[in-house]
Amino acid sequence: MTRTKEDQKELAFAVYWDGRYTVSDGEQPTHEWFKNYSALQPFLTKVIFQDRAPEKNPRILHLGSGDSTVPYDLHKVGYKNQVCIDFSPVVVSLMGARMIPGIDWILGDVRDMQEIPTHSVDVAFDKGTMDAMIYGSPWSPPDDVKENARLYVREVSRVLADDGVFIWITFRQPIHVKPLLIQEDLWSVEVETLQENQYSFEYYAFILRKSKTS
Repeated sequence: MTRTKEDQKELAFAVYWDGRYTVSDGEQPTHEWFKNYSALQPFLTKVIFQDRAPEKNPRILHLGSGDSTVPYDLHKVGYKNQVCIDFSPVVVSLMGARMIPGIDWILGDVRDMQEIPTHSVDVAFDKGTMDAMIYGSPWSPPDDVKENARLYVREVSRVLADDGVFIWITFRQPIHVKPLLIQEDLWSVEVETLQENQYSFEYYAFILRKSKTS
């Protein structure tokens, strides 16, 4: 069923996700958007594991992490300095109750992350969060979409260390979303296509690093 414009707008509000996460058990994800850890592992090996091995103790921030298993999968391979931020009180309470040392849960909005200190993050990871803010025409997005994206990427830039990396996994065509990412010339941008075989759906991995002018 095709979602209406109003349905799409709901995804940017916590109350929508509170309703969805009430059925989560905290173990099996209700929304493992855009590839699971196993499918992403070859890509993550190249952009995270090689340069930021677990023994270096990089700070990893999961942006709007929901009930994804990715933080726990990374924990299993040695990453014990992770923080998950989400604006749904339901999912933060649910996932935080697992009390896994090395994974902290914070209730907050990725557009205004007062809880995260400046330059404190080595890897910022988004798999579907920015997508939830986007609706309408891909060629001419509404003003609130552009403003939400602007606030979001500014906050990620603020919390990210100067040599950090911001990874965004999405299904959206790069030609449509690059303008949202580069509104204020904060990033140098690389894009990789993630496709398991010629018949599988294409996803895109944006690899963003701070530009010298930012």
